[in-house]
Amino acid sequence: MSDIVLELRNVTRTFQVSQGLFRKKATLTAVAGVSLQVKRGEVYALVGESGSGKSTLAKMLLGLLPPSSGEILIDGAPIAAKNRVAVARRIQPIFQDPYSSLNPRKSIAQLIALPLVVHGIGSAAERHRKVLEMLDVVGLPRRLLNASPSQLSGGQRQRVAIARALVMRPEVVICDEPTSALDVSVQAQILNLLLELKRELGLTYFFISHNLAVVEHLADRVAVMYLGRFVEERTRAGLFAGPEHPYSRALLESVLTPDPDLGVPDTHLGAVFPNPLTPVAGCPFNPRCPGAVDLCRAEAPPLVRLPDGWATCHFAPHGAARTVAA
Repeated sequence: MSDIVLELRNVTRTFQVSQGLFRKKATLTAVAGVSLQVKRGEVYALVGESGSGKSTLAKMLLGLLPPSSGEILIDGAPIAAKNRVAVARRIQPIFQDPYSSLNPRKSIAQLIALPLVVHGIGSAAERHRKVLEMLDVVGLPRRLLNASPSQLSGGQRQRVAIARALVMRPEVVICDEPTSALDVSVQAQILNLLLELKRELGLTYFFISHNLAVVEHLADRVAVMYLGRFVEERTRAGLFAGPEHPYSRALLESVLTPDPDLGVPDTHLGAVFPNPLTPVAGCPFNPRCPGAVDLCRAEAPPLVRLPDGWATCHFAPHGAARTVAA
């Protein structure tokens, strides 16, 4: 069995966007030529601003959106060759808002058992046993079995969502901002639960977040996404110790610190996100980059290999001889 459980090969996703009644539709490139490999048992994190393409990429990984071009593979086999039911048996999601992702008209037992019912797994008695097991696994009391989502706290609802995602024992879990709707104290509990379940069940996480403190706590490898492209992919330690792409540095500098004397950090990126319908020449980041020069505005940056990953910047690696990937 290969170490690579999930792989993307030059995946692109475009949408046709209306610009008005008498204007031609424009092409929006939400994901542009992304390639990655996720190793079995690791936490692969994806970070970037809202609108960078993270959720579109997650939907493609779940089989909810087909790529416009490129290929997605699980265990070396193309997802496109499988139906959505087969993909769902191996890849499951945990969404951002545990309340909106749970049907308020169903009981907790029904919600957790739903994947088993949809896939026709087990008898009613077997499904009930699995539901009770999952309640124990995620740390919920069995007395909540017949409760509705509205009777639970935010943290309890997210534990139900985790139980539902894991009840079929998937190989890969897509975590799309799974703690951003929760209180800070509850976030820590859910993150620790996710790490514990990863160890116990041998899971692989594809973790999407804009919260770099969460990523630093969880991730093994981190990819930074900007306007549909990966601009840097590094080990967690390497990225947080010395980011090579200026966008990665800006994201790290935007993290709030507990020191009140430091105030709100200034990333020097401006308040306006660029229009993805009007791409610029050269490096996509050059209009917001404080260190951009004429070369950045004229030529797309090369992919530069680093000891623990790569970055796409004309000036990487900083302070060392550059080795450009073939």
